[in-house]
Amino acid sequence: MEPLFAGLYALMDPSLLVLLFAATLGGVIIGALPGLNATTGAALLLPFTITMDPIPAIAILTTIYCAATFAGAITAILINTPGTSASATTCLDGYPLAQRGEAGRALGMATVSSTIGGIISVVCLMMAAPLMARMAYNFAPPEYFALTVFGISMLATIGDGTPLKNIIAGALGVFLATVGKDLLTTVERFTFGFNELSEGIGFVPVMIGIFGISELLVQAERLQAKRKLIEMKAIKLPSREDYRKVWRTILRSSGIGTFIGILPAEGATVASMIGYNEARRWSKTPEEFGKGAIEGIAGSEAANNSATGGAMVPTLALGIPGSPTAAVILAGLMVHGLQPGPTMFTEQAEFAYAIFWAMLLVNVTFIFVGLFGAKLFARVTFVPVQILWPVVFTFSIVGAYALDQSMLDVYIALASGVVGYFMRRFGYSVVPLAIGLILGGMLEKRLGQSLIMLDDQWWLMFTRPLTLFFFVLTVLALFGPFFWRLFKQRDPMVSTGE
Repeated sequence: MEPLFAGLYALMDPSLLVLLFAATLGGVIIGALPGLNATTGAALLLPFTITMDPIPAIAILTTIYCAATFAGAITAILINTPGTSASATTCLDGYPLAQRGEAGRALGMATVSSTIGGIISVVCLMMAAPLMARMAYNFAPPEYFALTVFGISMLATIGDGTPLKNIIAGALGVFLATVGKDLLTTVERFTFGFNELSEGIGFVPVMIGIFGISELLVQAERLQAKRKLIEMKAIKLPSREDYRKVWRTILRSSGIGTFIGILPAEGATVASMIGYNEARRWSKTPEEFGKGAIEGIAGSEAANNSATGGAMVPTLALGIPGSPTAAVILAGLMVHGLQPGPTMFTEQAEFAYAIFWAMLLVNVTFIFVGLFGAKLFARVTFVPVQILWPVVFTFSIVGAYALDQSMLDVYIALASGVVGYFMRRFGYSVVPLAIGLILGGMLEKRLGQSLIMLDDQWWLMFTRPLTLFFFVLTVLALFGPFFWRLFKQRDPMVSTGE
């Protein structure tokens, strides 16, 4: 209990509280701007947190994460344009409600559902992360290697591309992680005579490029897009009848979102889709979904916000990012010299619990921001893109240069932006690339340690129960869907649901 209260005390600095409130407002603005999202916002702010102490720096990134995820619902309901992909399912019922003159009711439900889902997930985070970290004490390098391989296999299901394209993008990220000096052999690889590359390609410029600059190039194609804001008098808190109708949905979606968030590389978008589908499945009036069902908003928003806390469980306890934004936060931890894993909850417990309290605080703040500022923040969406994106580009370049005052980092950011743009144009998601870059370094390090431990007898990994378990999960993640489809085609009883 002492680390729990020590983390809370570390967060009680008035200047830090003001900073977190400002970060909450900034996260809401980022989430409300179509084209920007939590991942892009965190990536752009990451270099500016390098000079801060670790607790304020990571607390700001997690605050941006939570606030931007919540804010996507504002534009989803008012202009039928989700501020983040995690709020795409909120459009299905939120916008029809707004068209009927019930925008205030829809935003009130989104605010309450987001708050409840976020609080539940943070409570689960406080309990689950230390437990998972204690379990990880049984991990040796072979177990960590197998876990990292499993995390990479989950990239097949993340992003907008097909599983094959996602794996290719992830493999590109793993390849980029091999640039630089091999820590075991001291051999330099793919440096092409640049001494700056001997330490490898930095996370920060790549993140800025593939999330920020590539989005700038994508948005440059949509300069003529126009949006219509639905008029709204005031946000209304859900009525007693609304609560009676959705409380089971909120609890169910909060559990789903937390669980999905814990799975490596899944995140809030997948959680919102599953939460919405389950809300419709269990509803007494499924025919209303897509036409303005209040349960649809509750199911989507509770799920996507609860996934934020869930995603931080493997990020802090195992060093495996639970979502794209968690990958950026993990990069921030590494830049600050913090090592996620079991030791974080013994040697740096105060830091871990301070992050938990910061996430809880921002979720409570949603109530006030959502109820009193949603209409104002919705108007942020009408900032001309001709002004918005040059500002984003400036932040991207300054942020890339600020970390090490290196022009090479600027060139890497620009090159990553161009690569990210063409990946998006040809149906490849940039998210697997980012996570692959982070996991690639871990993969190589754990493999080298495992081979030393096993005296180069790699096949002995399969004699270790936990290692074998993660390898089996990897095979199921990669080939399970294929064999299931094959099984359904051969068994007509399964394919028809009889």
